Amino acid sequence: MPKKRGSLGRGLSAILGDNITEISTEIMEDNIPLVGQTHEISISEIETNPFQPRIEFNQEKLHELAASIEQLGIIQPITVRKLQENKYQLISGERRLRASQLAGLNKIPSFVRVANDQEMLEMALVENIQREDLSPIEVALSYQRLIDEIKLTQEECSERVGKNRSTVTNFLRLLKLPSEIQKGLSAGEISAGHARALINVKNSDTQINIYHDIVANGYSVREVEQLAKDFGDKNYKRTSKKKALSIANLLPFQQQKMVHDLSRNLDTEIELKKNKKGKGKLIIHFNNDAELANIFEIINK
Repeated sequence: MPKKRGSLGRGLSAILGDNITEISTEIMEDNIPLVGQTHEISISEIETNPFQPRIEFNQEKLHELAASIEQLGIIQPITVRKLQENKYQLISGERRLRASQLAGLNKIPSFVRVANDQEMLEMALVENIQREDLSPIEVALSYQRLIDEIKLTQEECSERVGKNRSTVTNFLRLLKLPSEIQKGLSAGEISAGHARALINVKNSDTQINIYHDIVANGYSVREVEQLAKDFGDKNYKRTSKKKALSIANLLPFQQQKMVHDLSRNLDTEIELKKNKKGKGKLIIHFNNDAELANIFEIINK
């Protein structure tokens, strides 16, 4: 019986349980032909990656990928490891997996490999850090997980991901900002340059007030750097009006699938908006009278 690795953090063990490494290793040894090969695997047998650093998936781009998959199929296989009989765990390719579900696929080409828990974590995090479409907060959280779960220093983390230590440090500092500002950075309301300037402001209320004025007034990074110098240890009163917070409603997968199918059938963009009580509206987009007539014709068939 192989010994459990001491390098795993408690948070990681809590996610997977103590015996996952042993299960995956033993099963793969019994199924050597699977290792290093690509297979058509049932999507229902694949569970998502608990180490996935990506917090949000752009729904519009996900539907675009689903439409592409419907036309061309999966060009690049996802990567999985086998856990037990008819059960796999995703290592990389969650966007492709989600889009394949939207496209109605039952199976997906998957490259099967051996990976213990620590390797699984490192592969998922390092691969995603290299992606250009991760938000700064997602990158920062990935660095923090590498440090916490694998017990790395910042220097060791920078070596793992091929970045300068100062780069890693600057990303990690973003996690000291209030959660409201972190969400705004993830949503693209402010840039990483704005966020780094706000780090130099000591008072969190002042940070948040400046953040709202950045969003409302379109302040440049240099303007925010000046505000940080002027109000680094002083109170700042926001100039923009406070707006009621809007809660983004993430549609259940089944409803996303229905919107995607309707969009495909009508050959146009469809939006479904709902509030907490379930009330909402379905928006059908068209560019001209001919497209509108075509939509009515399809609906009335």
